Amino acid sequence: MRECWLCGTTVHLHRHHVFFGTANRKKSEKHSMVVDLCMNCHMDAHSDKEVNLSLKRYFQREFETKYDRGMFMREFGRNYL
Repeated sequence: MRECWLCGTTVHLHRHHVFFGTANRKKSEKHSMVVDLCMNCHMDAHSDKEVNLSLKRYFQREFETKYDRGMFMREFGRNYL
């Protein structure tokens, strides 16, 4: 069952690309950096800097368990840790 990645609710879910923007959406898809978020958490992910940063940090850490930081920097152009 799908649920909000942040709060666990199962209603009004939206697909959220952790690294958004035209080029980064494709990279998020490529590296499985896409989560289900409820409407409220999805709005927070775009408007609350701390929520946005915490998602980016989590997925950067996950990325770096498979690849190195240099590759993350080449893919996303910035270090969030």
